[in-house]
Amino acid sequence: MTQPADGAAAAPVPVPAPADEAPQAAEPELKPALEAVLMVVDEPATVDHLARVLGHPRRAVADALRELADEYARDRRGFELRLVAGGWRYYTRPEYAEAVERFVLDGQHARLTQAALETLAVIAYRQPVSRSRVSAVRGVNCDGVIRTLLQRGLVEEAGTEPETGAILYVTTNYFLERMGLRGLDELPELAPFLPEADQVEGESQEGMPSFDADVDADDTDDTGGADGTPTDHQPTS
Repeated sequence: MTQPADGAAAAPVPVPAPADEAPQAAEPELKPALEAVLMVVDEPATVDHLARVLGHPRRAVADALRELADEYARDRRGFELRLVAGGWRYYTRPEYAEAVERFVLDGQHARLTQAALETLAVIAYRQPVSRSRVSAVRGVNCDGVIRTLLQRGLVEEAGTEPETGAILYVTTNYFLERMGLRGLDELPELAPFLPEADQVEGESQEGMPSFDADVDADDTDDTGGADGTPTDHQPTS
């Protein structure tokens, strides 16, 4: 081993840190950290909450949020950072609402078939009503159509019928929203014109048409009467 030359100081030997002392994590850069957190929030995040989570002073967080909001506005980004209900959250910019709406609604709000509209009308005016009663009023099996309406969120289950135990169906708040109604009392006065179930049960067995204008994949059960007998209507092209 070589010895240090006369007058030369020996190099200091590094002292390892104790094994039980983990290195302290550096605080993340504030603005990128805020952007990352705000990407995943499901409700507006308050400045106090963000400051506590990110380990930065409240004033620094508040200033950074306002700077980010100004940067997005200045750069005309497709989104913006808003202070809403006491907290901060990302929102799409209003001028791009049409593009967002086209993307979100693409394929989700295809027009209902005539069969689905008829079934929905029966449920709306007769609710709470069972599947068998809806099928009796329409003269065809409505199981497939009701499944479609359930999937669309237009109807929902509402208990069972005491006498038979059959599931009852009612319309939803989403139905009112889509129809532009404040309540069921605003439905047009059409209920008196609907035939009674016992009136059509006999006729349906004779092949009463369901007036289906078109039938889609969701309407595959709407091809026969309640007893499985095919009706004499044909889907139009």
